[in-house]
Amino acid sequence: MIRARLDKVVTVLIAGVLAGLVLAMAALPVALVFGIGFSALSTPYSELPNTLRTPPTAQRTNLYANDGTTLITSFYQEDRVDVPLHEVAPVMRQAIVAAEDVRFYQHSGVDLRGVARAFTVNRRDGQTRQGASTLTMQYVRNVLSSDPRLTERQRQAATEVTTARKVQEMRYALALERELSKEEILARYLNIAYFGAGAYGIAAASKRYFSTAPADLTAAQSALLAGLVRSPHTDDPINGDADAALSRRAYVLDQLVETGQIPPEQAARAKAEPLALRPSETPNDCTAVPGAHNDWGFFCDWFTRWWRTQPAFGATEEERSLSLRRGGYSVVSSLDPAVQRATVEQVLRVYPVTDRRTAPTAVVQPGTGRVLAMAVNRTYSVDDNPAGQKNRPNTVNQLVAGGGAISGYQGGSTFKLFTMLAALESGLPLRTVYDAPGRLVTRFPVTGEASCGGRWCPENASTSMDGRQDMWTAFGRSVNTYFAWLTERVGADRVVEMAERLGITFRADEDARLARYGAKDWGPFTLGVSATTPLDLANAYATVAAEGTWCAPSPVMSIKDAAGRPVDAAAPDCRQVLDADVSRAAVDAARCPVGDQSMYHGCDDGGTAEDLRGRLGRPVAGKTGSSERYATETVVAFTPQLAVASMAANPDDPRDLVGQAVQARLVEAVGEVLSFALRDQPVRDFVPPSERTAFEVTGARDGN
Repeated sequence: MIRARLDKVVTVLIAGVLAGLVLAMAALPVALVFGIGFSALSTPYSELPNTLRTPPTAQRTNLYANDGTTLITSFYQEDRVDVPLHEVAPVMRQAIVAAEDVRFYQHSGVDLRGVARAFTVNRRDGQTRQGASTLTMQYVRNVLSSDPRLTERQRQAATEVTTARKVQEMRYALALERELSKEEILARYLNIAYFGAGAYGIAAASKRYFSTAPADLTAAQSALLAGLVRSPHTDDPINGDADAALSRRAYVLDQLVETGQIPPEQAARAKAEPLALRPSETPNDCTAVPGAHNDWGFFCDWFTRWWRTQPAFGATEEERSLSLRRGGYSVVSSLDPAVQRATVEQVLRVYPVTDRRTAPTAVVQPGTGRVLAMAVNRTYSVDDNPAGQKNRPNTVNQLVAGGGAISGYQGGSTFKLFTMLAALESGLPLRTVYDAPGRLVTRFPVTGEASCGGRWCPENASTSMDGRQDMWTAFGRSVNTYFAWLTERVGADRVVEMAERLGITFRADEDARLARYGAKDWGPFTLGVSATTPLDLANAYATVAAEGTWCAPSPVMSIKDAAGRPVDAAAPDCRQVLDADVSRAAVDAARCPVGDQSMYHGCDDGGTAEDLRGRLGRPVAGKTGSSERYATETVVAFTPQLAVASMAANPDDPRDLVGQAVQARLVEAVGEVLSFALRDQPVRDFVPPSERTAFEVTGARDGN
């Protein structure tokens, strides 16, 4: 025990002395050298910085489509994905040892022979020409210099050329070698080393230079990569000096022969091989989505916005953004490439990319909130647009989900759903009858064109809508005065609250102010005067399709961290917000606008999208909506398995009226998307409501 301790003392002392000699290039005062040596006699593994025991290497996060293999894009500060040593070709492991530390398997973290050799060469030449760092010491330096928890000054101090820093490296290297196997150290080194051209770690380097996996590297490729570690910024054959890279490759091959790792003839063949680069660059961020799938950029953008709201990835938005780019997550998204492609095709039939108007569309799965597609007739790009065109043809604004500069578009009569739900929940049945006049003067105070003596006085779109109506007919024909009356009866604030409960977000400042402080007087809300988005609407209607189960819209199927552990944030975030029978009743009425038949009502002719049921060939419900003077048009349709919402608007100029004619194209587009997306799914019918909810006035039905 005492002898072993003395050996350790002597080893570290000599290492400290020689390190000082190598770095100082002259004899240091004896007291200083011995002082450094004796202060560094031993470092227990338990006292190492946490960064060395659990290295915080930045790793690339990959975002895949819902098949788990189709890459949408990646996010990284450093292009790196850690791989275990058994996934690295043996010749690559041999090459890095031959290039950087030929005695790696003989020393215990500090190579005294190497230190002595470096001292001799450097003393002879009068300058520092040869270093004495082992692979283990290089690994220590790499970890400390890249630790994100250190300040920039601390990271610089970890790599500055001083005797004290070199001695600290030696202390840490000796401690690591007492606790980790050579294979563990080599694996860590290969995963943290910088190989140039933006590639960190052997997996990224193999892909960057040769478009291959590290397990498939040849001797020539391995020698080239191993040679880059010494001078990655200058020898990089893609952006730097290819001749220097080939010269280093030859050196590494010679080292492999000298150490008996490969025979001379194999080295000769490898030296004769041309450089044969097959470079590929890992996409980074949403603007780097492959050009052939540019439309995925809007989904990708929404994914990053969603990520920044998830506490699982950090306490602040900044921490969450950093974790996305450094955390090494593998994310399987909810994006279905086939459904996305079909949705884009339909959107472009409504409006081409060059049209000043847009048709943003979202596809949502009831019961999970997972988003299968997000499409709009725009190019996801930061490229400049012609003068005066903010979002055409290029934009990175979130036209489908809203946020940032996009507050949304008026949803029109699609908001009547929230009034009907509030009425049903209050105890009114579907059979609530009202003799709807052509115009109704309400108690709600307003100014402007819709005012009659200071009161809101909406009128119906056609005289054919006047007369006795119930919820089935009023919703099917979209009778404005019926829903204005119903809003008065149940309270506008309850209608607003219902919309919020189903996920409608008030992104426009004026809408948010009215929702918070003036909801009781916000009668026009029932006609969809508030800005919304296709994603909000699709998810609200999906809640009704799922019998009152609201789920937060989600872009993910699964998330695994860098260690392969599942992350809970991927699980659907759902809760019951409506009584199931209330939802079933709303669905029963919502079958009338799209030409379907309710359980208890004939759904007389006059639905605003009455051809949809026949075109789709399966049970369906939904609603159309037109804002004032047809400034926007909206169509929402759903089955028990899927909900789709599409809106026509000009995001740059709300005064640019899209006109009523586009509604028919939206109905056709939504129907085609549903038909394609449900092509392999069984036909399912909705569960009918109880007769009580359909016909009897009851007490409040509270399901949340």
